[in-house]
Amino acid sequence: MSTFRFRLSGQLKPFIRGFLLLSSSAVLATSLSGCEQAPQSAPASMKPATVSVMSMTTQSVPFSIELPATLSGAKEVEIRAQVSGILQTRNFSEGDKVTAGQSLFSLDAKTYAAEMTKSKADLNAAMVRLKQAQREVNRIKPLRAKNSISQRELDNAISSVDINLADVNSMQAKLEQAQLRLDYTKVTSPVTGIVGRELVSEGTYVSGPEVLLTQLTQIDPIRVRFGLSEREQLQMRNDAAAGSLTLPEEGHWKTRIKLFDGSFHPQIGQVNFSDIRINAKTGTSELQAITPNPNFSLRPGQFVRIVLEGAVRENAFVVPQRAVLDNGLGKFVYVMAKNDQGITVALPAPVIVGEWVTQAKGIANGWIIRQGLKTGDQVIIDGMARIFFPGMPIRLADDQLTSTTQQ
Repeated sequence: MSTFRFRLSGQLKPFIRGFLLLSSSAVLATSLSGCEQAPQSAPASMKPATVSVMSMTTQSVPFSIELPATLSGAKEVEIRAQVSGILQTRNFSEGDKVTAGQSLFSLDAKTYAAEMTKSKADLNAAMVRLKQAQREVNRIKPLRAKNSISQRELDNAISSVDINLADVNSMQAKLEQAQLRLDYTKVTSPVTGIVGRELVSEGTYVSGPEVLLTQLTQIDPIRVRFGLSEREQLQMRNDAAAGSLTLPEEGHWKTRIKLFDGSFHPQIGQVNFSDIRINAKTGTSELQAITPNPNFSLRPGQFVRIVLEGAVRENAFVVPQRAVLDNGLGKFVYVMAKNDQGITVALPAPVIVGEWVTQAKGIANGWIIRQGLKTGDQVIIDGMARIFFPGMPIRLADDQLTSTTQQ
C-alpha cells in the first residue's frame, strides 16, 4: 500500500478553508467557556473512520458519445409514369410495404400493344426484303464472273443488301421502343419501402412523367442524422494527438440507436458521412449514419438518441462515480495518505473528470479522471460519509486489511 506525505498547495486551499474557519470558531468558543467554568479533561481521540480504497492504475476503456438524432429514409422516391395514358388500376394499399419490382399502377396498354404489333410486322417485312436482296446478289455473282452483266449491276445488288440490313436494324430498334412503352404502362416500385397515398385516382388521364402518382420511402436501411459540436470535435482531436484517445479509422464510428423508452434498436449501424462545414447558427457539423432496419420498426421523422462507439480512451484513471464528490468549488476525491505525524488520514484531491464509463475493469459505473491523480494513489471509494473533515484519521475495512495482509 503506497503512502505519501501531504503538503497544502494553492489548489487545495479552497477545499479546507471552510473547515479551518469552523475549527477556529470552535476553539474560540471553548476558550471563552473556560473563563467562566473549571477546565475539563481533553476529549479522547476521535475513532478512525473505516473506509475502502482503490489503488490507481491506468487502463484502456471504451469511449462513446450520446447525441440527439432524427431519422429519415435512405431514399425518397417520386413515382411517375414514363408514358401517357388512362390510369386503370392501383395495385397497392396506401401505407403498405412494397418490394422492388412490384406493380403499383397500370395504364391503358391497348394503344402500346398495337404499336408493338405493327413494329413486329415492319421488322418481318424488312427481313424479307433483306433475304430477297441477298438472293439477288447470290444469283448475279456467277453472271458477273462470266461477264454476262456489268460490275455496276453487281454493285447495285450488294448496296441493296446493305440498305435492307440497315432497315432491319432500324425496325428492330423501333420494336424495342414499342416494347419499352408497353412495359412502362406497368408502373413498378424501384426499391423496397413504404408507399404513400395515391395522388391520382383511377380513370384519370396521365400525361407522362410530369404527373406525380405517389411517393415511396426506402427505410431499410434508414438514415440517422445528427450534429456534433465543434468543441467536442476539437477536444477529441487534441486527445488523439496527445495519444490519450484512439479514434475509429477514417471516422467510421459504430452506431447504436436508443429509443424513447431507453431500449436499443437491435441493429448496429455505421457513420458514412461527416460534413466538413460548421453550422454558424448551431456550432455543429452534420453527420450521417446508415442503420439496417429489416423489420421497419424505425420510421422517418422519428426522434432518437444515437450512441457513437468504436473509440478507446488510453491510459485512463477510472474511479467509481460514488467516489467523486462536489463541494461547490469543484469535484474532488478523498485519498488515503500519511500526515506529518505518520497517521493515516483522508485528504481531498481536486480532480477534473471526463466522461462516464460503464465498461471499465471492476467498475460498473465510473468517471474518467483527466487530471488530479497519479499511479499508486489510494482513492477512497467507500466510507466517505464517515469522513467529517479533511485530514480525519481513517482505517481500512477489515476485508481490505485481510486481502492486503495475504498479499
